[in-house]
Parts: sequence; C-alpha cells; structure tokens
Amino acid sequence: PGLSYTWLFNNNTLDLEEDSRRFVSQATGSLSLAKVEPWDVGNYSCAVSSAQAQRSVRGPPTALTLRGDGVMGEYEPKIEVRFPETTYAAQGSSVRLECFALGK
Repeated sequence: PGLSYTWLFNNNTLDLEEDSRRFVSQATGSLSLAKVEPWDVGNYSCAVSSAQAQRSVRGPPTALTLRGDGVMGEYEPKIEVRFPETTYAAQGSSVRLECFALGK
C-alpha cells in the first residue's frame, strides 16, 4: 500500500493519459502494451515511489525490439524468476515474491 508506479521510455516519463494502447496497473506496477508499433521500440524502466517512506527507486532499463521477419510464430515457454539477492522483511510482516511464466 502507498506505492506509486511510473514507467519511463528512453529516460522520459511515459504520458499514459492520452494513450489507449498502454496501461500501468497501480496494483502490480505492470506495464501492458497493446498492438506494438515500431515507435514503441526502445528502453523501458520502472520507477517505484513511496510517499510514506519518502523514497523512490528505479529499475534497470529493459529493451523492447521488434522481430525483423514480422512473424511471431510459436515459442517454447520461458520461465523467468527475478528476485533481489536479499529480501528484507520485518518480523511478523508479509512478503510477496512473484514468478512469471511466458509462452505460447
């Protein structure tokens, strides 16, 4: 609770108010892009801030590229798990770690 998520595209804040193809979930922080276009290619970074903690952090950039052949085809499932090296939690608090599986 109390977290705010902002996405940056090529080091500029994404303006999502007038963009019907992009959506940021304020519950999970996930960025969704519908119907990727050539101008969506670039580096995306997520910034998370907490007003209560008076702290903000920014993740490393993730590159989005388009396939050169224009064909998506079928891909083997890919499972990614990304956890920080160390996760800290106060005794008695709850911790949530997420795992994502991608594939078609």
